[in-house]
Amino acid sequence: MSIETFIQEIDTRKRKEIEGLEKDLQESKSRLQAEMNHTLKEIQERFSTEAKVKSEREQARIIEASKLRAKKIMFDAINSNMQSAFTVIQQEIETYTKSPQYKKSLETMVNNAKKKLGQNIIVHCREEDKSILKELGVTTSKSVKTLGGIIAENKEGTRELDLTFEELLRTNEDQVKSFLSEKM
Repeated sequence: MSIETFIQEIDTRKRKEIEGLEKDLQESKSRLQAEMNHTLKEIQERFSTEAKVKSEREQARIIEASKLRAKKIMFDAINSNMQSAFTVIQQEIETYTKSPQYKKSLETMVNNAKKKLGQNIIVHCREEDKSILKELGVTTSKSVKTLGGIIAENKEGTRELDLTFEELLRTNEDQVKSFLSEKM
């Protein structure tokens, strides 16, 4: 065999090996590219899902916070309206205490107090009401600061009945608020 044939055979083998290596390299490169694309797609999907979950959570938090703020605004508005209504009620009571019907209310309060505490009662009232109560034959004691009504106690001072308008409003506050809510 001649050297040239030998060199040609070496060149041919070398070219085949290079072609085989290039082919292996191309296959490895394609396989790596496919794995990289697959991994990249998985990462994108995972982050997209996480972002969507976080976004939905944040959206729910914002909505709930907004609902809470809206409820607070409504509550404050209702309380403001209630306070205004109670102020009007107090003004109406002041007007009522100057009317002739108020004397009848005092008489009814005294009669109720006598039923609950006994016939001998001592009444605490506004200074303006003492003359009316004396006309009704009731013993009055100290003056109290009130819109109207009476505080009655038995002679022994062991039992008391508060029939002032403030106390009547306070004890019936839930009913008054319910009534006012229906009207608003």
